[in-house]
Amino acid sequence: MALGPGKYDDAATAVMEMTKAAGVLVIVMGGERGQGFSFQSVSIELIRNVPAMLRTVADQIEADLNSPELPRQ
Repeated sequence: MALGPGKYDDAATAVMEMTKAAGVLVIVMGGERGQGFSFQSVSIELIRNVPAMLRTVADQIEADLNSPELPRQ
């Protein structure tokens, strides 16, 4: 569930303070507390933009993975 405390709120808080950002999304894969994410924002509008932003990021990652420049294993 996206609402409520996340597993990595401490990391999100640290990044938000370090970058002086209006919003932060931290996604952790294989962390000491397992997989998880935390999102913090100063505005509900930023929260509303997250799904579209994640779709854009996913599209960019997928395009990069299909790039002929990506080393094949």
